[in-house]
Amino acid sequence: MPARSSPPAPALPDAAVSALRCSVCGEPVTLRDRALRCERGHTFDLARQGYVNLLHAKVPKGTADTTEMVAARDAFLRGGFYEPLARTLADTAGRTAEAARTTDTNADQRRGRLVVDAGAGTGYYLAHVLDALPDATGLALDVSAPALRRAARAHPRLGAAVWNLWWPWPVATGVADLIVNVFAPRNVEEFRRVLVPNGVLLVAVPGPDHLRELAESLGLLDVDADKSERLEDTLSDGFTLVERTRVAGQVVLTPDNVRDVVLMGPNAHHLHRGGLGDRLAAVTEPMTVTTSFTVAAYARRG
Repeated sequence: MPARSSPPAPALPDAAVSALRCSVCGEPVTLRDRALRCERGHTFDLARQGYVNLLHAKVPKGTADTTEMVAARDAFLRGGFYEPLARTLADTAGRTAEAARTTDTNADQRRGRLVVDAGAGTGYYLAHVLDALPDATGLALDVSAPALRRAARAHPRLGAAVWNLWWPWPVATGVADLIVNVFAPRNVEEFRRVLVPNGVLLVAVPGPDHLRELAESLGLLDVDADKSERLEDTLSDGFTLVERTRVAGQVVLTPDNVRDVVLMGPNAHHLHRGGLGDRLAAVTEPMTVTTSFTVAAYARRG
């Protein structure tokens, strides 16, 4: 019997290609023969899974999510524990993006909206947002190639590119109607540059009680209680707060769920700190755990 052929890898959507720029020279790129190419001859091959890696320097160790961290995140998110956050992001995106579009005099000249997810991970949240915006295309940016292997297949209207968010983005100026940023680095200068006038920035941060029970019993890294306030200060120049929503609840996690939620985040880099790995391995009973998030929408001024 002949071997069954695997399904073809997804290609980058046209709107994502149009928004991307060569990360070497900044020129526009085109997609030919499963590679992005600019007129100066710089070429970036699409990976078999459909994403493109635009980096041309190594990422420092401990910066990007590893294959193991990505697998833990995928397993945990598929459990639906953060579904309320995903729904809130999608609902807020639909509401605020539509309101912004009515004030955008150039909206009719664009074929559809572009949503950039800065720190997209596996594409879980971006896929929910795209479901709420049927005429939009998504561009997932993340420094982790293992994460974008999954993101590239998370939604048919999603393209994915590996990039370090702290560097100037390989994205054209004024092309995004919406930027989504969930628990990820916030490069405010690039937010302002890439968004269209009156475009929306949607930011999600953990609340002070998020995973409180796990933090207390396992000794996890502290959640910054002042994160929301510092976010307001950071965005005060160039952005106006449109709305803020708090999402909170409790979930029952199995021992495997507990391990996944710990191993999918920054604590995974510190398992040997103070015996965290041993305490995590000792969890044998389900735990009731608090989830707490803040979702804030900001409009770009000017």
